[in-house]
Amino acid sequence: MITTSRAIASAAALAAALLIVGCAGSSGDQTPTSSPSPDTSTHTDAPILGDDVEAAWLDEGRMFAILTWGSSTCVPVVDEVSAEGQTVTVSLVDAPSSDGTERACTMDLAPRASVGAIPEGVDPTRDVEFIVTAGADTDDVDLDGNSALTGTPGDATDYEPSAGWFDDDGIVLLTWGSSGCLPIVEGVDVQRGGATVTFATEDRACTMDMAPRATIIGLDDNDDDDDVDDDRDENEFVLTLVGDNLDGTVAVRRG
Repeated sequence: MITTSRAIASAAALAAALLIVGCAGSSGDQTPTSSPSPDTSTHTDAPILGDDVEAAWLDEGRMFAILTWGSSTCVPVVDEVSAEGQTVTVSLVDAPSSDGTERACTMDLAPRASVGAIPEGVDPTRDVEFIVTAGADTDDVDLDGNSALTGTPGDATDYEPSAGWFDDDGIVLLTWGSSGCLPIVEGVDVQRGGATVTFATEDRACTMDMAPRATIIGLDDNDDDDDVDDDRDENEFVLTLVGDNLDGTVAVRRG
């Protein structure tokens, strides 16, 4: 059995210095575009696993995202990852609070992406089964292999943006940067063959680390054109990123 403890530790190790950049303004929150505005009431016993667990390829097959539904302010984190053949076991835990106290979570229901590294030896061009555990709860989800994935699990990331489908209208976008300044989506404009995602550009106080940041992009399917839907079944759907120093294009990988 190949085991990777603290699967995201390699990325977290880059966050050694948490110095605050002297920028004016307040730090912003990441708001999934496919969820309603959070309920301002809070609770402290938010479940990690819901009824629908999904998965997506990231970083050209070197990383993955596990999608769960729950409080948008209490995103679970990947604790440990192990693999046996093409079966990957992932444990999720509640993210710790900054002061060590129990976290208060908003009472909304939103998709949350928990990001981890694919263990060495797993072939992302072949189908993978994820066994996801959170406390006493266990669920499983299959992710189809994709021959277009060019990364090798276990190799270092190139720190480039990447994206993967987790359902027909939902994309996980992975970017790298300050963990204290998560990208804020201002708008999504869907066109044939892709979508333009506009991010807020504002001065914020940012930590001086380099961390993986998962942003959920929800696509409003208001177009009945079958050709538009067909584009989402291929590897040719492209996100055009605009704003917040993220400008560029990213191909969305299908699993």
